[in-house]
Amino acid sequence: MSAPNAPAPEAPPQAPEHTVLVVDDSAFDRHMAGAIVGKLEGWRAVFATNGKEALSFLERQKPDVVLTDMLMPEMDGLELVQAIRKKYPLVPVMLMTAHGSEDLAIQALRKGAASYVPKKSLARDLGDTLEQLLAASQRNISQQRILNSQSRLETGFVLDNDLGLIAPLVNYLEDLITRMGLSEPSGLVLLGVAMHEALTNAILHGNLELDSALRETEEKRYYELARARRHEEPYRSRRVHVDARLTREEATFVIRDEGNGFDPALLPDPTDPANLGRVSGRGLLLIQTFMDQVEHNERGNQITMVKRRAQAAG
Repeated sequence: MSAPNAPAPEAPPQAPEHTVLVVDDSAFDRHMAGAIVGKLEGWRAVFATNGKEALSFLERQKPDVVLTDMLMPEMDGLELVQAIRKKYPLVPVMLMTAHGSEDLAIQALRKGAASYVPKKSLARDLGDTLEQLLAASQRNISQQRILNSQSRLETGFVLDNDLGLIAPLVNYLEDLITRMGLSEPSGLVLLGVAMHEALTNAILHGNLELDSALRETEEKRYYELARARRHEEPYRSRRVHVDARLTREEATFVIRDEGNGFDPALLPDPTDPANLGRVSGRGLLLIQTFMDQVEHNERGNQITMVKRRAQAAG
């Protein structure tokens, strides 16, 4: 006999229920997909009749997976994929394809859809595909949580005098700035411009020792000389060193060339109206405008740029 007042045995923990948002303008197809989802352990279906209705649902609640038809009024599957990819990048979208929608489905996959299942194969393939997408999505969410917890980033590069390396490096540094939450997209463009100018100066004026005055008068000759010096000593052996240190509060970029340097005290004031029309002052003006702090070393072959997190108004 059980002892009086013995505690009731604990119920086994319930597995979390995962949600599929089924988007289809056909009531029959919605019911068919919902019935298949309903037979899958740990899954439930919710419904929307078109892309616009699906986006309204996503504003209120984020499902684990969106399962969408391709051909719909109001907003078709391709448009829905693009909208979800932009606003909810961690929510995977699976396509339901039918005869006649193949080309649109291929476009949607290229635009960010995670997978597809032909409608005729839903009963056979939907369960496995949902589990695959859920596993991938949870990895992405976990990775994002780790990235959001990152407090410091440091990286460094050594570049040769190839101007073609500047854009991909700036894009990479912009990604790091975004990861650390230091800038809004509009401000990110300005930071990219400043870094691009500083790297260009390090290659052309620093390592290749090109005179800005020549560009003012003979721009064609200026770039011909740049191409030639890339293959001549001592210029071709010189490198540009880039170090980036980022925290949640500020980013510091140090760019150093191996040229002879210059006297920073001789730099013209780029904010002087008399200098605004000069090509040579444009880069420094943009750098000083878009960065919070700019310093040169005594030798004049290194620039340090600091950008701090913008304080929210309030």
